[in-house]
Order: sequence, then structure tokens, then C-alpha cells
Amino acid sequence: MKIIVTKDNIEGGTKAFEIIKNGMSNGAKVLGLATGSSPISLYSDMCNSDLDFSEMTSINLDEYYGISPENPQSYHYFMQKHLFDQKPFKKSYIPNGLAKNIDEEVENYNQIIQENPIDIQILGIGHNGHIAFNEPGTPFGSLTHKVTLAESTIKANSRFFNNEKEVPRQAICMGIRSIMQGKKIVLLAYGASKQDALKALVEGPVIEKVPASILQDHPDVTIICDQIAAKKINPKYFTI
Repeated sequence: MKIIVTKDNIEGGTKAFEIIKNGMSNGAKVLGLATGSSPISLYSDMCNSDLDFSEMTSINLDEYYGISPENPQSYHYFMQKHLFDQKPFKKSYIPNGLAKNIDEEVENYNQIIQENPIDIQILGIGHNGHIAFNEPGTPFGSLTHKVTLAESTIKANSRFFNNEKEVPRQAICMGIRSIMQGKKIVLLAYGASKQDALKALVEGPVIEKVPASILQDHPDVTIICDQIAAKKINPKYFTI
């Protein structure tokens, strides 16, 4: 596991972009993408670059259940706004939050992941150690599934909505086993609110109570975090 400590999220996005650029030059064809505030600076660098993504495939981690792709709070909308409108991919997959048959949508998404092995997976981390919407207690062997969001996640995500009541209570989410199948994982974390989760990820035991801790068992993980987020981690773990 590599830990790169940067001065801020802007520098962090640039470091992550370099990893994607190098990966593409070495044959990477499929990117696993995340939403939320952490990857925004990365997507900005991607949009401002001269890289061509028209032969690339993207697979997103999750989507709220019960809102349409046109809803400004949907992850479909987020990805269009921050990346796809400016840098279209050959194919971009995001779970269908309005799927009438959840079991069918889950099975379909698992098939998509199997048919398009992810070369580089971008992740964020939640305050409670979740990755994607895999909340504490999610089995490490999970594949794509419908989840009920923890109250702490709903509260944290309410900053993107008018109020907490508007935050969807459920989502469709790529499972932990699916995430771990990515050949390379890049996790982005910034700010004081991520200190405890990062410390548990890096130094704690590998337990389902901290979903991100499973990344200790992955052969190629790079954590990019700012100085504030890294404050509680023992510096001996730092790469840079």
C-alpha cells in the first residue's frame, strides 16, 4: 500500500491523474469511477487534459435508488457535469436508480463488471469507513447489491441536498468483492473528517466493521490524501 500525502485536494487530483495517464499509456481500458467531493479535482484535470477517452469504458460504483438520471442529485447527473459532457467515453455504466426489478439490475451490473475487468478503480472513503455505499457490516464477499444507507452517511451527504429529508435512504452499489477485483485501486481522501477512517484503514485490523480495511489485502493500492486527513496516521506508512 502506498500513501501519498499532498498539500491539498488540487495536488491530490493531479497525482491521481498521473496514475490514470500512466495506466492508459500502459494499456488500461476500463476505469472504475466514484462520485462525491473527493474526485472532483481529478475529473477537472481529466477534462483539462488532452487525453482521449473515446476508446475507454467507465463503470461507476453506485447510484441512489429512487431518483432519475436527470435529477441534479443523481450520480448520473454528477458524472455528466464533472466529466462525461467534456470527455465522453466509449461506454459509461452507472446503476439504474429507477430499475423496477432490482434483482435483475444487480445481476446485469455484476455481468457488466465481469465482462469489463476494471484496470484502475477510483475510491473515496466515508466517515465511517465505507467504500462506495458499502456500509459497516457489509460482507467482504459482496457483489453488486441494494443497500440501506447508514444515518451517518445520510447526514454527511445531506450537504448536497436542500435538507436531510431529501437524501435517498437506499442505493445500488458495487460490492466489496467487486471493488477488490480492480487491478489497481486509488483512494482519495481530504479533510479532518476523514482522519479516523483513514487511520482505521491503514493501521487497524481488517474487519467488516470498517469496510475500507479490506484494502490492506489488495496487492496494488495507492492512497492519496492531504496533510489534514493524514494527521492521525503514523508517518512510517507514508510513501511521500
